[in-house]
Amino acid sequence: MRDKRMTAEQVVGELADGMTVGIGGWGSRRKPMALVKAILRSPLRDLTVVSYGGPDLGMLCAAGKVRRAVYGFVSLDSILYDPWFQQVRQRGGLEVSEVDEGMLQTGLRAAGHRLPFLPIRAGLASDVLRLNPDLRLVECPYTGEELLAMPALPLDAALVHLNLADPHGNARYLGPDPYFDDLFCLAATRRYLSCERVVDTAALVAAGPPQGLLLNRMMVDGVVESPGGAGFTSCVPDYDRDEQAQRAYATAAREQSWESFVDSYLRED
Repeated sequence: MRDKRMTAEQVVGELADGMTVGIGGWGSRRKPMALVKAILRSPLRDLTVVSYGGPDLGMLCAAGKVRRAVYGFVSLDSILYDPWFQQVRQRGGLEVSEVDEGMLQTGLRAAGHRLPFLPIRAGLASDVLRLNPDLRLVECPYTGEELLAMPALPLDAALVHLNLADPHGNARYLGPDPYFDDLFCLAATRRYLSCERVVDTAALVAAGPPQGLLLNRMMVDGVVESPGGAGFTSCVPDYDRDEQAQRAYATAAREQSWESFVDSYLRED
């Protein structure tokens, strides 16, 4: 089996301007921040980012890397709304598609199944349809029920972070939630995984129950060993969210000091 270990810089070297990039995790939990940092250091531009948004989306938008964002929310969990994303959004310098959390999951699932859309009830009788006038309704051929047709969200690349992986791309999470990272990988053409530790396959299998083995080697193209690579977001049980660092991130937004924050953040190992 092929050894798929890479560096974060090598991962970003395989991305290109204008790509659609899905970022796993949830809000300010288990985000692949080491890979996000590598994008911040790069000249990449005009990305479409698909995410259950947290500081990943806020930072990339503040740095001018994002042309379009597709999201179910943009939250820092203990801070309700990402203030950097809020600034960019309010300036109107960003194309957005605001959808329900279930709709985002369904769009990823449709892409993973290579379907043009999947029907869903989420979003009906809500402002989602007003805010996304391109969405269509379909009639169930069996019951006649009207459903929302959520279009597939195919990704050029997916970036995710898990606790453990082997060199071949098999990986497991040790915390309470998979956060749909498998759907991001299944929806993408290229899939890159950062992890806290790379171990041999036997140790990976022995580290927990079978259902924790979220990703297999057929779903991953590159593995980046990155201890602390989700920080300042959480990666339970390895570490909780760094609330002090997150507050500094939010405070920098209020003080309009992006350059000073990002310079300090990128200098951190």
